Amino acid sequence: MTVADPERLGRPIPAAADRFAAPAPSGPFPPTPEMLAEPVPPDLAAAQEDRLRKAWKAPSGWRYWSAVNNSEVGVWYTLTCLAFMLGAGVLALLMRVQLAVPENGFLSADRYNQFFTMHGSAMMFLFAVPMFEAVSILLLPALLGARDLPFPRLSAFGYWCFLIGGVFVLGSVFFDAAPNSGWFMYPPVSLQQEGVGPDIWLLGLSFIEVASIAAAVELIVGTLKCRPPGMRVNLMPLYAWYVMVVGGMILFAFPPLIAGDFLYELQSGFDWPFFDPERGGDPLLWQHLFWIFGHPEVYIIFLPSIALTAMIVPTFARRPIVGYSWIVLSAVGTGFLSFGLWVHHMFTTGLPALSLGFFSAASEAVVIPTGVQLFAFVATLLAGRARMGLPMLWIAGALAIFTAGGLTGVMVAIAPFDWQAHDTYFVVAHLHYTLFGGFVFPVIAGAVYFYPVVTGRMLSERLGRWAFWLIFAGFNIAFLPMHLTGLIGMPRRVFTYPAEMGWGGLNMVSTLASFVIAAGFAVLVWDLLRAAWVGPRTSRNPWNAGTLEFVPDPDENWGTRSIPYVHTRYPAWEQEAFVERVDSGRFYLPDAPEGLRETLVTSVIDARPLQVLRVPGPSWITHVAALFTAGAFILPVYHLYWAAGVSSALAILTVCVWLYLSARSHPEAETKDAGLGLRLPLYVSGPSSVGWWAMWITMLGDATAFASLVFGVFFYWTARPDFPPEGAAMASGTLAVAALVALALSWALTLTARVVNARGRPWTATLCLAVAPLLAVAGGAALLGSVWLPDLDPTSHVYPAILWAIVIWTLVHVGGGIIMQLFCLVGLLAGDFTPRHDAPLWNITLFWHFLALTVLVTVAVVAGLPRLL
Repeated sequence: MTVADPERLGRPIPAAADRFAAPAPSGPFPPTPEMLAEPVPPDLAAAQEDRLRKAWKAPSGWRYWSAVNNSEVGVWYTLTCLAFMLGAGVLALLMRVQLAVPENGFLSADRYNQFFTMHGSAMMFLFAVPMFEAVSILLLPALLGARDLPFPRLSAFGYWCFLIGGVFVLGSVFFDAAPNSGWFMYPPVSLQQEGVGPDIWLLGLSFIEVASIAAAVELIVGTLKCRPPGMRVNLMPLYAWYVMVVGGMILFAFPPLIAGDFLYELQSGFDWPFFDPERGGDPLLWQHLFWIFGHPEVYIIFLPSIALTAMIVPTFARRPIVGYSWIVLSAVGTGFLSFGLWVHHMFTTGLPALSLGFFSAASEAVVIPTGVQLFAFVATLLAGRARMGLPMLWIAGALAIFTAGGLTGVMVAIAPFDWQAHDTYFVVAHLHYTLFGGFVFPVIAGAVYFYPVVTGRMLSERLGRWAFWLIFAGFNIAFLPMHLTGLIGMPRRVFTYPAEMGWGGLNMVSTLASFVIAAGFAVLVWDLLRAAWVGPRTSRNPWNAGTLEFVPDPDENWGTRSIPYVHTRYPAWEQEAFVERVDSGRFYLPDAPEGLRETLVTSVIDARPLQVLRVPGPSWITHVAALFTAGAFILPVYHLYWAAGVSSALAILTVCVWLYLSARSHPEAETKDAGLGLRLPLYVSGPSSVGWWAMWITMLGDATAFASLVFGVFFYWTARPDFPPEGAAMASGTLAVAALVALALSWALTLTARVVNARGRPWTATLCLAVAPLLAVAGGAALLGSVWLPDLDPTSHVYPAILWAIVIWTLVHVGGGIIMQLFCLVGLLAGDFTPRHDAPLWNITLFWHFLALTVLVTVAVVAGLPRLL
């Protein structure tokens, strides 16, 4: 049976160009039982292992920090998230000391507000979401039976961006320069803070969001394209499904906040009045954009904990999960519904009653898919022969706490109750019950469960139980009274209170219990660090799990010894001699004869093998790119705009060098023996390649950010009677249409270049790409002139300001498109991008498809819509 490539069917390349296309996979698939049972000679197996060990060897000494593979980057990422969480926890303890007694002077109001802001910001942006991505980077290749994720250097780049940005933001508290307006940074209050605090929050966290989106792209593409042969989408581990759902939510939830940060920084740095009511602005736009991000983020935090639970429960129930398909549909449904709940946080802003009713109903409706998932886990435990190990103890604690948080969530989802409780400690209690039960406890359960995967050692059962009971008891004693504290009137976000209010006793209980929680975390962290060196060695699969994560040997860097053929959901339980066959190299890619790191790329739906993908090894270029990118975001905080511009240019140059060196590296042969008689191409382009999918997914997120800016136009139109103001100037329609025509021609030439190059006419493609950037420059200049020449002053009113903001956003993307065109032009001139090796042309053409749509919408909104209004 010959493998066909379903993802290349319908690929728009003429038949005459077939000689330039990637060769189709050939050979038997799926493998027969006889092929899998054929033994590998011991001498050959030993030689294969030696070559794999050399190819995947981690760098040593100071070069260790140049590593890019998931086993190193994932550990760094996880430990860094843990460190930021502990730092935020210390801030919380200091806040609780301040609130322990009435009229306390331990912290000043400003310092308390800084700690309050950084505690929330660090827990949300530096711990909760990054911890999911860190754990996924570390574990997903093992769960998928892959050697690594498809873009190891992207993971490393994202990690170094996260580290630099996190240190910059959280470190501001040591210099009395942290933001002090809350982790939500509501204007106009936040705009009144003096100093660099608001800019640190805006630009620092925007920088961190780059890392989050980079990790999301990596994880989604890895799940779609790097599954083992045979693992159809309905056979994926549930954790992989949750990775895709949460990764997609990150792509659609973070961009609105990036758009809001963009508008906020334009007002903070250049006095453009997006949130100034006196000049037509409205601070509610910030709340909409923030909570379009903020409420899905609650489920971005919650769903990974469900994913960990979905892996742990079947193992300890000793049976497959009950209701696999229902859990998948519920996870997708939860992710979808979470985007319709953001006004849940705005019930007290004076919105119409109809809106409140709709969003209140949506807030209640999301309980349904959440309940389906939880009941499936309970059914699995009841149907199996459950045993209570340490991971299940943490899961049981999570269920108890999260249920309590869910019940109070039902209460605050009812608008009249929320009006009474919204700004009180009742909401603080609800939030922490939800986050501890829905994230912290399950993450600790996952750490205990997966610890042997990473270290080959076990954590202490005794210390683990001490940590559990300290944290569980301390948490409930600390936060349960806060419900009553809020109901008797204590507002949140206050640094002190008068004695006659009667809140002192409850606050003292909460403060003392918070130190019990801290003691539990101290025990837990000590055990995590101690066991890595002196913990007892354990077998590869101490919990007897049925999925793939325990198959790799933790003492080897190669991940899976051979990439398996998987045709069941629990192969370690249900496929004959599975682990022995993996370890003896009877599956795919059992060798590394060229000394290069390789993994398999498969089709999206049915996981048919498509390519042997060579992944890059250790490099310092990720550090250089992260440092220059950091300069582009951090230097504007101190108004060093020229230095930020230089740093931006160097970051772009570094990334171009990084990508070009990778793109110009062509394999030494067309195909390679992947094992079991299957030959696969070493190079593919277009929809079959991981790069094309990464571009597509990235541009979906980018389009979401742009749509958020366009949303701003319609928000002002419906919320403000003076939008646009009477007699306001209009953007030049002539120049806007000229820009559209020029940029459309540039897009057409880019597409033509890709098509004619694939037909074997690279010089025609070169000519197209030589003209296309000139047209793009002309189109960008015309678009700029359309708002410049009519003298639309962005500081005078929000109407010209929002038009300018959309034009600037589009011009930045036009600049990116020009750089991509020049990138491919250089590759064609150098002979590095040929009709056969044309992946960069496919990828930039896809970018230009999105850019063309962006330009069309920009011209319609900037030049057309005001004339209709």
